[in-house]
Amino acid sequence: MSKEINNENNTRYQQRSKRKKTNLILNGLIIAVILLIGFVSYSIFHTNDENNADTKKETETKVDQEGTDVETANPTTEADETTEEEDTTVEETENGEIVTEGGSDSNVVKTIENPSWQPVGTTQTGDHVASYSEGVDWNEQINALAYATGLDSSNMTVWFLGNNNKDPHKSIGTVSSKDQSEKYRVYIEWVDGSGWKPTKVEEIKDLNIR
Repeated sequence: MSKEINNENNTRYQQRSKRKKTNLILNGLIIAVILLIGFVSYSIFHTNDENNADTKKETETKVDQEGTDVETANPTTEADETTEEEDTTVEETENGEIVTEGGSDSNVVKTIENPSWQPVGTTQTGDHVASYSEGVDWNEQINALAYATGLDSSNMTVWFLGNNNKDPHKSIGTVSSKDQSEKYRVYIEWVDGSGWKPTKVEEIKDLNIR
């Protein structure tokens, strides 16, 4: 009888032991699954955060680059505008002359115009015909060139005097001081009954370019 009781006790003990082992294994598996789920979740969220951070950084970098490009472009535009303004600088002198830097071509240093210029007068009557040989009309044109440039006719060399743009009432002349320190291209036009009137003077660099 006692032997049967002992066997029954042993059997119960073994069953309890198996249950404990089974419970331990199940608990371990449950913990492992929980840890695995936690690890996978962390990996997913962490990767998303990194991707979002990279995307944000790329966006900010792109914006910064675009901003830099705009900021870089503006000074260039301002510099170009400043250069253009310098190329077309206009100045009005005390005697009413309007002086502009540059002119009709690269040989021109500055252009001078004066609304107060008047015809130099004439002794000619009747229909006017421009003349580019020695005579009354030639001399009156020379007077207009001297008047426009401020050079004394005795200190002026005429390098060229001819028709301007095939207009019978317009002439163009190239003159300089005797020492060639002053060189000009002068535009004049005929005013009936009043003579030749200067319209524009260009200070030039080279006498050989008309």
